[in-house]
Amino acid sequence: FCKRDIVNVDVTTYSRGGYHGDLNETFCVGNVDADGRRVVQTAFECLQGALAMVKPGTLYRDLGSTIQRVAAANKCSVVRTYCGHGIGSLFHTAPNVPHYAKNKAKGVMKEGHVFTVEPMINLGSYADLTWGDNWTAVTSDGKRSAQFEHTVLVTKDGCEILTARENEPVMKWDPDLIQR
Repeated sequence: FCKRDIVNVDVTTYSRGGYHGDLNETFCVGNVDADGRRVVQTAFECLQGALAMVKPGTLYRDLGSTIQRVAAANKCSVVRTYCGHGIGSLFHTAPNVPHYAKNKAKGVMKEGHVFTVEPMINLGSYADLTWGDNWTAVTSDGKRSAQFEHTVLVTKDGCEILTARENEPVMKWDPDLIQR
């Protein structure tokens, strides 16, 4: 890595009890320029805004409007190819949780639902390409992208972040935590 890169790390766990967890963070390596810091913080704030909406009765599709509004306010775009997903004994399952406005996701959050929210936020176009390895995704215009993800449990009053850092039960922007 160069001392100006942003690096995305996506971690999946599988517990002995038979359940999956999914977590993703973007880190700044060295002295990252203003655009790089902006897309990383915007990605964090998109997830933060969406998780603030999670509670019984919220439509899954409504998360996308908040994410897109936060991204647009910071002159960023939202990838439409990938979405959050239900998670449990199966890794990818219903519901699908699109991260962009005017999506057609079905379903209403209920206490006990477990799913991920993982918006990918780009500096340029929302379009992406997949390399020949059928795994690596890149922006179509070569501009940088950042992502944060958590696995959440809907509780009676909101949500519990199942993949939260120790001693950090709510999301709070702290650039020192993502600086390497």
